Amino acid sequence: MALTREQLAMRVARELKDGYYVNLGIGIPTLVANYVPEGMAVMLQSENGLLGMGPFPTEAEVDADMINAGKQTVTAITGASIFSSAESFAMIRGGHVDLTVLGAFEVDVQGNIASWMIPGKLIKGMGGAMDLVAGADNIIVTMTHASKNGDSKLLPQCSLPLTGAGCIKKVVTDLAYVEIADGSFHLKERAPGVSVDEIVAKTAGAMEVPEVVPEMTF
Repeated sequence: MALTREQLAMRVARELKDGYYVNLGIGIPTLVANYVPEGMAVMLQSENGLLGMGPFPTEAEVDADMINAGKQTVTAITGASIFSSAESFAMIRGGHVDLTVLGAFEVDVQGNIASWMIPGKLIKGMGGAMDLVAGADNIIVTMTHASKNGDSKLLPQCSLPLTGAGCIKKVVTDLAYVEIADGSFHLKERAPGVSVDEIVAKTAGAMEVPEVVPEMTF
């Protein structure tokens, strides 16, 4: 069975490490804030100027002035800092973020990512994605494996305008966890109840499949 948005966030949260500074992109990545492992010290950074994001607020905790880059209300942990967007991007561009989690429309076997526009559709702009992929060595993309029409999002070559080139090494989809190396997707884990055959069938780009592919754990 395909993973839910919450399960995707839970799987991504397994990639967090104690002491990491982490930027969470708009969409599914923001949910990772709810699943930081207990006892782990992680500082979540928002490009609009917050370091130390906490989980999403309860109704009683909502503060309309405390928002993330996607304009969702958030909480701040003890020790959080609030600063200008310019300072936030200086952190990102300076390589001070240990892990970036992004959504995407497409990823290909060369590690290219397309995440900011679909030609002919209304867009608000690039946002911070280009800076994030340029300023981070460790990036995880999380998205559905295929579009609503069933078209693969894991491609031989991205068809949409690129956000960044050769920068993606890890992808967590609703069907699988894959790594990108040597011009191919490498299947590492599959979602519970999802067969290897289904994953391969929905992957347009070249994929290396080991003899045994373990199921994800949460």
